[in-house]
Amino acid sequence: MVNSHFLSPCGRGQGCGVNSTDKAREMRRNATDAEKLLWKRLRMRQAESCKFRRQQPIGEYIVDFVCAERKLIIEVDGGQHVEQAEYDESRSKWLQAQGYRVLLFWNHDVLAMPDAVLTKILQELERNG
Repeated sequence: MVNSHFLSPCGRGQGCGVNSTDKAREMRRNATDAEKLLWKRLRMRQAESCKFRRQQPIGEYIVDFVCAERKLIIEVDGGQHVEQAEYDESRSKWLQAQGYRVLLFWNHDVLAMPDAVLTKILQELERNG
């Protein structure tokens, strides 16, 4: 299974006709309900006055949300990511090696408990503010 968050050398990366900016734009247009809900809470500096970007390319990956100034990445994943836990772990390790902190939330949790998810994000932003 190909993960849409990875820009492989064939089909999604440079030299294949689709660049990371185009892929990120496509992913923004096709956001999940959980991503849309969380974006409503993060956009326009609503969280600790921090600027978040959504579907942002970083290296070979496209992350769901990133606050560059606080080096915080938020990933919102559905059930398909259970099958690719090894991939997610290697992605997180690479991002952490670049100085980012990575928070992972399941779609269900974002939809069922959006306030709790936002509280956790705010705590993480305050921790390294």
